[in-house]
Amino acid sequence: MLRRVINPILLLPLALCINSINVLSSETKNYIDDVLEEKSDNPFISYQEIEKIILNNQELKSLQNLVTSSSFNLSSKVAKRYPSLDFQANGLPKYTAGKTYISNSSTLKTSQFSANPSLNLKLDLIDPLRKSEIQIAKQNFKIAENNYEIKKKDLIQEAKMRYHKYQKSYQDIQNKKLALDLSIASLNNAKAKLDAGIGTKFEVLEADAQLSRDQQSLNEKKIEHEINKISLKEILNIKGDFEINKKQNLIGFWHHRLNKNINEGLNNNLSLKNILLQKSIKKSQAQSFLSQNKPNIYISNAFTSTFSKGDSLSTSIDSEKSSSNYTNTVSLNFAWSLFNGGKNKNSYKSKIAASESEEYAYTNLKNVLTTNISKAYLNLKLNEEKIISSLKEIESSKESVRLSRLRYDVGISTLKDVLIRQSELSNAKSKHINAIYNYNLNLDELERLTFLEKSKNCDEDNNKVKNRDSICNIPT
Repeated sequence: MLRRVINPILLLPLALCINSINVLSSETKNYIDDVLEEKSDNPFISYQEIEKIILNNQELKSLQNLVTSSSFNLSSKVAKRYPSLDFQANGLPKYTAGKTYISNSSTLKTSQFSANPSLNLKLDLIDPLRKSEIQIAKQNFKIAENNYEIKKKDLIQEAKMRYHKYQKSYQDIQNKKLALDLSIASLNNAKAKLDAGIGTKFEVLEADAQLSRDQQSLNEKKIEHEINKISLKEILNIKGDFEINKKQNLIGFWHHRLNKNINEGLNNNLSLKNILLQKSIKKSQAQSFLSQNKPNIYISNAFTSTFSKGDSLSTSIDSEKSSSNYTNTVSLNFAWSLFNGGKNKNSYKSKIAASESEEYAYTNLKNVLTTNISKAYLNLKLNEEKIISSLKEIESSKESVRLSRLRYDVGISTLKDVLIRQSELSNAKSKHINAIYNYNLNLDELERLTFLEKSKNCDEDNNKVKNRDSICNIPT
C-alpha cells in the first residue's frame, strides 16, 4: 500500500497569504472608504450622557413651551378668585362747545373742559363656573407636564436605540472585514495551488467571487454605519462630528420579576394617568354646563366723578368757572339664567358620555402595556440565551475554519468547504452582535415601560458567577 507524501509546496499558500493579506486589503479598498473616512479629535459622547444631550431636541423644546403656556393659563384661571378693578375715563379731558337757541328766551352758550374718570371694583362671591374652570386648567397643566415627560422618555429610548444601532453597525464592519481577510487568504491559497499545478481555475474563480461578495457586503455595512451616525446626530441635535465607544457590550442586567415589571409599569405609566386626567376634565366640563344654570352673586363698587372748567348752557361764558362731583355706589348683584331650551343639559350628557369612553381607552392601554412589558421581558431572557449560544458557535466555527483550511492545504478537502466554514464563522459573529444589540434594546425598553432601573451587577449578591454558561461572564 502506497503511503501519501505531503508536498512541501502545499504549505506555501498559507505562508504567502499571511504576508499578503494587508496588501490585498488596501487593493480592495474602494471609493467608499474615501467617502466615509472618519475624522479624529471629535467630542466623545458616552451612553450615559444621552439623557442630558436629548434636552436639546427641538421637539422636546416645543413641548416645554406648551407646559409654560398651560402654566400661564392656570394662573389666569386662578386669578378669578381675586377682585377685579377697572378704570374708565370718558374724555381725559373732553371739550364741549355749542349754542342753544330758544325763540322766547336768551341764547345759551357752552364752552367747557371736563373729565369723567371712574373706578369699578368687582368681587365674585359665588361664581358657579370658577371652580370647574380652575380644575380643568390644573388638569390640562398636569397633562402638558406628563406629555413632556412622555416625549422625553420616548426620545431618550429612541436615542439609546440609535446609539446601540450605530455601535452595532461598527461591529458589523469589523465582522465583514474579518470575513474579507479570510476570503483574501482563501484566494491566495487557490492562486498558489494553481501556480503549483495542483489547483484548478474553478477554485480561483470561486474564491474571487466570494471575495467580491464580502467586499460588497463590507461596503453596505459602511454605508449603513454612516446612515446610523446621521440618524443619531439628528435626534441628539448635534451639528458637528462626534465619537462614541465603539466596543459593543452589555449595558446592565435585569433582576426584576415579570409580575413586578407589570405592576410598576401600570402604576407609573404617564399615558394611563393622562387618560384619567382626560376623563376628569370631561366630567368637569360636564359640571360647568350645569353650573351655567346656577345663580351668580357678586359685589360691585362703582366710584364715578366729574371735573369741569368753563360754562355750560349759560348766556355769558365764564371761563374760570369750575365744578366737581363724585358718586360712590356699593351693591350686591344677582344674576340667574333660568332656562335656555335644554342646551346645557344636553351638553352635560354629551361630556358624561365622552368621559365614560375614556374608561375603555384606559382598559385597552393597560392590556397593551401588559403585553409590551411581557414581550420585552421574555425577549430579554431569550436574547440572554442567544448571547451564550452564539459565543459557543463562534468558538466552534473558528476551529472549523482552522481545520478546514489545514485539510485544504494538504489536499484532503475542497476550497468550497473552506468558504462554507468562513461563512459559518461570519454568521456566528453576526448572531452574537445581534443578540447583544437586541438584549440592550430590551433593557432600555423595560426601563422605559416599568420605570425600574437596571443593575450593573449580574447577580444581586455582587459575586461573580462561576457557571461558564451564565450571562454574568459576558464582558460589560
